[in-house]
Amino acid sequence: MRKSIALLGEYTPTFPPHASTDAAIKHARNFLDIDITAEWISTEDIDQRLFDRYSGIWVAPGSPYKSMEKTLWAIRYARENKIPCFGTCGGFQHIVIEYARNVLGFKEAQHAEYDPYASSLFISQLACSLAGREMQLSFVPESQVNVIYGNLSAKERYYCNFGVNPDCIPLLKQGPMTISGSDAEGEVRVIEYPNHPFFIGTLFVPQERSTPEQPHPLITAFLAAVVSYSV
Repeated sequence: MRKSIALLGEYTPTFPPHASTDAAIKHARNFLDIDITAEWISTEDIDQRLFDRYSGIWVAPGSPYKSMEKTLWAIRYARENKIPCFGTCGGFQHIVIEYARNVLGFKEAQHAEYDPYASSLFISQLACSLAGREMQLSFVPESQVNVIYGNLSAKERYYCNFGVNPDCIPLLKQGPMTISGSDAEGEVRVIEYPNHPFFIGTLFVPQERSTPEQPHPLITAFLAAVVSYSV
């Protein structure tokens, strides 16, 4: 049976991370020689039947989304039901919000892009934009991302202006989520949920580094997890 991925976001063909998402999936699909499709779904069109149609979700860059609440519902459902979930850039940020609200219990956890004056900002505007920058990363030994890369470090490209509020990092560490990747300054750049086939968020945009000759390892691992997923 052919598997399919839902790409959650407001698709804009001229937005470079969206074009590179499509290309990176094609690179990984060809590399793995698998029959898998990917379809863009606007966040306002997410409904209760989403996971009847799709075996994995990729929460894409390009926020703010049309429906933050529906996006958070999809992330939570994937987390609780062990459905492969990948979040990059804005997707990473929304994984943090979902986790803060539904695991840590901060029901008012908010994202500065939606409400910059909220009292509980888990995602805040970066003091210095990362858009267009490449930075070195360090991974936690034996973390899922370390195993996928086969390395303890990597250089990745960013396309974002928001990230984890530094004041909230101690709170994030109180639950099961693992902060498995950070930059040279120790800022949170990769998170993963334990005992899950694939639940990873990256503030960077791995699809920007994928090529036909060298598909990105995170994306090939995500597609492989989707193919292996069974209800």
